[in-house]
Amino acid sequence: MTLLLTLPAVLSLIVLGAHFYRAGDWPITLLCLALTGLLALPRAWVARVVQVALVLGAAEWIWTAVGFVQQRMSLGAPWMRLALILGAVAAFALLAAALFQTRRLKARYGLS
Repeated sequence: MTLLLTLPAVLSLIVLGAHFYRAGDWPITLLCLALTGLLALPRAWVARVVQVALVLGAAEWIWTAVGFVQQRMSLGAPWMRLALILGAVAAFALLAAALFQTRRLKARYGLS
């Protein structure tokens, strides 16, 4: 069950890493991958670092969505589907961060 609760965080970090990889930002890409590996360590600081990374990742997705939507709107191109998809990706990252507040993950990572 603990694996299922951490799976959204892993998926979200991998997708975020792919986003930065596409942008050519290797250090942040490697950081996202390293954070997925850190989830194997049952330490409170690991959970908090990953939570912060996921919230910052959600902010990055929203920032990216706003930029792309503005670009599409200026070109007169359809933008609603893009906004919905990136909004869902941001919401998924926030959900993954919130899952660390569940009883099971609090126990796993020693959170109070």
